[in-house]
Amino acid sequence: MTSSYPHVVKIYATTQSPDYDCPWQARTPSTSTGSGVVISGTEILTGAHVVANATFLRVQKSAHPNKGIARVKSICHDCDLALLEMEDTAFFEGIQPAELGELSELRDKVSVVGFPIGGEEISITEGVVSRIEVQQYSHSQCSFLAVTVDAAINRGNSGGPVFKGDKIAGIAFQKLSDADNIGEMVPTPLIRNFLKRARETKVVEMPAFGFVTQTLENPRLRKHIGLNDEESGVLITAVPYNNSSHGVLEEGDAILEVDGLPIANNGTVLFRNLYRTQFSVVLGEYALGDTIPLKILRGGERFTVNLVLKPKRYLVPRAKYDCLPTYFVYGGLVFQPLSRNLLVTWGDEWWNQAPADFIQCYYSGIPTKERQEVVLLTQILADQINVGYENLYNERIVSVNGQTIANMKDFVESLENAQDFIELKTSHEARIVLDVEAVQAANDRILKRYHIKSAYSTDLREKSA
Repeated sequence: MTSSYPHVVKIYATTQSPDYDCPWQARTPSTSTGSGVVISGTEILTGAHVVANATFLRVQKSAHPNKGIARVKSICHDCDLALLEMEDTAFFEGIQPAELGELSELRDKVSVVGFPIGGEEISITEGVVSRIEVQQYSHSQCSFLAVTVDAAINRGNSGGPVFKGDKIAGIAFQKLSDADNIGEMVPTPLIRNFLKRARETKVVEMPAFGFVTQTLENPRLRKHIGLNDEESGVLITAVPYNNSSHGVLEEGDAILEVDGLPIANNGTVLFRNLYRTQFSVVLGEYALGDTIPLKILRGGERFTVNLVLKPKRYLVPRAKYDCLPTYFVYGGLVFQPLSRNLLVTWGDEWWNQAPADFIQCYYSGIPTKERQEVVLLTQILADQINVGYENLYNERIVSVNGQTIANMKDFVESLENAQDFIELKTSHEARIVLDVEAVQAANDRILKRYHIKSAYSTDLREKSA
């Protein structure tokens, strides 16, 4: 029997995630399945979460028993999209690639097509578009335009196409956990943007404004900053270091328009003259290095600035994939930068179980020139050199020999360049003092005892070489 959707394929992924509890090793490999769709003749479009941390990929056509080997050609974790290519292009014989359609409209009828877990045959569920607005993507914790449909998106379905008629309307990427038969898809404007960049680079990052804003719904606040009755916008409350807006915009600026669209006092714009949603929606059609015009109010003057777009840089990075953890072992003390990947080692409800100051840094921390990362002492590998310090794990490092540290690289260099002794001050006012020569003598035996190949993670070893 021939499938009515021969361009929809099943993806078999073997993945191996890093172990942030023991950052020098990886977790046990696991397997999962997802869906994808053939586009552009010899490429397969799917979700980034389907192939994240993949070590081996195979793809199977509907109603065909054999599987072909695939590899990731390009991936964008920010907007949860990936492009695969096959080792053997004969895989595509007899398949007519699917075409991309336009952005959906409310109440459009759509079909979610894929291979949900629990069966080998292709599955089709139908529904209508019920919402079009900026949503948070669970894979990356970034917010972009998403289309909500009242059709089931289950495990295995994810990464597969959503069709409007015979054209792709989106890629299924998540379902709402607190609702039945409600799912979301990546819309075609984001897909087109990704595909344009995917031919240029293997890892595609999406741009960000790089500022923190507050709505201006309070009339007294609007008057205080100088907005007149005909104006509206949002107030900049922080400009994080090394982001797009750093050195261009200032705390206290009001943004009145973005890309020619007036911003309402609740932080929304009328996107494509149809959908009112968060003003960040415009970023979905931009790339790194592009410039975007912003009309701002500063000190009573109104003018336009052209912002050169960079990726978002957090104090505490959000979920990271396809890379190894950063760590440094010194005298049996294990140091790591704080990240979401590390936070989730506290369990399913890590936001309630991880140390409160770590959570505060994650949700509210702003990178500055003086503090670009949060460096942690995460565990103590017991040895005579660190006796008495065994209870000081899971603390932030505040200073090295009285000097504050900007990031992990800065921290490692401080330890490597220290003379005579090291004094570390932690967030709970503890002091750790180590003799430099004693540490150098102890490092090899500690690494051998705990089966650690290197005191440095790969990225730090490359930087220090």
